[in-house]
Amino acid sequence: MIRLVVGLGNPGKEYERTRHNAGFWLVERFSQASGFTLRKDPKFKALVGKNAGGAWFLLPQSFMNLSGQPVQMLAGFFRIKPEEILVVHDELDFEPGIARLKQGGGIAGHNGLKDISQRLASHDYWRLRIGVGKPPAGAEGADYVLQKPMAEDKVAIDQAIDRALQVLPEMLTGDMQAAVQKLHSGEPKPVEKKEPPKKEVPIKEPEKKAPEPQKSGGLLKSLFGKK
Repeated sequence: MIRLVVGLGNPGKEYERTRHNAGFWLVERFSQASGFTLRKDPKFKALVGKNAGGAWFLLPQSFMNLSGQPVQMLAGFFRIKPEEILVVHDELDFEPGIARLKQGGGIAGHNGLKDISQRLASHDYWRLRIGVGKPPAGAEGADYVLQKPMAEDKVAIDQAIDRALQVLPEMLTGDMQAAVQKLHSGEPKPVEKKEPPKKEVPIKEPEKKAPEPQKSGGLLKSLFGKK
């Protein structure tokens, strides 16, 4: 059973539309759809809300690399175990449109997860990973996640969040196997990129030279012979 859902992101208008705030986007949308309010709680340094089923929802307001402090404080106050926590975050290893659920695992350089794992002294919390795509060649991941996604990618990310929201009730009740099956089976199939057909270069045949006209004297000699 999930008793605490944490959406990761950075506070402030300058960050609200960036890729790093994918976790914020999901929790905010669930709050609106479910009819509960996320209110600022200085004690936990976060926006905090509670749904009708009794689960807590938290958006840290301490910036990404300090996300663990609000999680640790709220989880400690309400005696919530790591395996009862779901963290929603952006994932560079997945293309936009992909959402995956798993428990534990590596943090792949994600500063928010790093701080949460250190504060909880555990990797046993659940993770809902929202794909935002890899940065282009030569670009730094830290800069890439702090940029707004392209319009096409944002549509795909929103679709992934929609599918995740549909199975969030199963996650909250602890039916993780059903949530995984529904979420992963609904993923869009990767589009195969077909290479354009190669243009055949026509082979030019060598031009035939027209026979050179014979001189009139030569023609008479061929007809009458030499005199």
